[in-house]
Amino acid sequence: MRRKNFIKTVAAASLGAAFIPSNVSTALVKKDLPVIKPKKLNQGDTIGLIAPGSFISEEELKESIDNLTALGFKVVYTENILQRYGYLAGKDKQRADDVNIMFSRKDVDAIVTARGGYGCARILPYLDYTAIKKNPKILIGYSDITALLYGIFAKTGLITFHGPVGISTFNEYSIRYFNEVLMTQNKNFTFYNAAEDNSGKEFSVIPIVTGVGRGKLVGGNLSIVVSMIGTEYDIDSKDKIIFLEEIGEEPYRIDRMLTQMLEAGKFDEASGVMLGVFKNCEAKEKDPSFPKSLTLSEVLFDRLGDLKIPVIYGMSFGHITNKFTLPVGIEAELDSGNQSIKLLENAVL
Repeated sequence: MRRKNFIKTVAAASLGAAFIPSNVSTALVKKDLPVIKPKKLNQGDTIGLIAPGSFISEEELKESIDNLTALGFKVVYTENILQRYGYLAGKDKQRADDVNIMFSRKDVDAIVTARGGYGCARILPYLDYTAIKKNPKILIGYSDITALLYGIFAKTGLITFHGPVGISTFNEYSIRYFNEVLMTQNKNFTFYNAAEDNSGKEFSVIPIVTGVGRGKLVGGNLSIVVSMIGTEYDIDSKDKIIFLEEIGEEPYRIDRMLTQMLEAGKFDEASGVMLGVFKNCEAKEKDPSFPKSLTLSEVLFDRLGDLKIPVIYGMSFGHITNKFTLPVGIEAELDSGNQSIKLLENAVL
């Protein structure tokens, strides 16, 4: 390009930028797609079991099948489910194909992930979102599965579910919320914490900012949510209740991730923040010459305590035994003073 033309091009681009209103971000403006609700689960339905991230062992496959069979479901899986490519359950395209297959199969009523780990973000470009939208089904998991849950919700509007994986402990508490959310069309259903979990320090329920907020539920694992910032799968937090959980991260790492969310404006227009149990996230013992760490609680109050929306820590979801099943994209009401989250609409049809 000649210098004169280059200068004209730059000048025109600069002039165009000058006319962008100050209250409009130059980043991609995302709008919520129309919500698609999947059909509810029934006893005797067929579950498609997938491993979209880390590899699973034969023992974990058997455990997943046994757990789901005990709940009254039939289980099917693809021939690739025990594949291994390093720490992944096969190559990216292969794992994505398994997801696409399960959504397309007419004999599969819902899809359960066998475990979390790592790798779901890698398969998002290979998913057939058109086919997924045409064949809406329940999809459930947590941890690294956050990327799959929110990626599909963002691209299709399909309600997905943050809850147990195949190898989770399906105790009475977890089964209650699993059944209530996935197997009924109940509206105005309220979640309350598992009292038996509140004995340990990390299970302490802490209202950081007291109040009530309404909005669609979005979020999942903190590390995964942060890793998606700046991508086309970045969470839209405007008028949303953001739910976050984490495991095995020291307070300074939690600080760093929350700071990134703050500086990315993720809490600016949110309706509330609901934190699950951050398991094993207190500072580890170090050499006495190291500066004393902030506690997890201190980090949470420091980073989130000045928000003008309800914020609570210690709700029953995350890498714990007793867990909620939370529908991504469903309208809810967070009452941090009452330590409860209430669904304002049914999540399934």
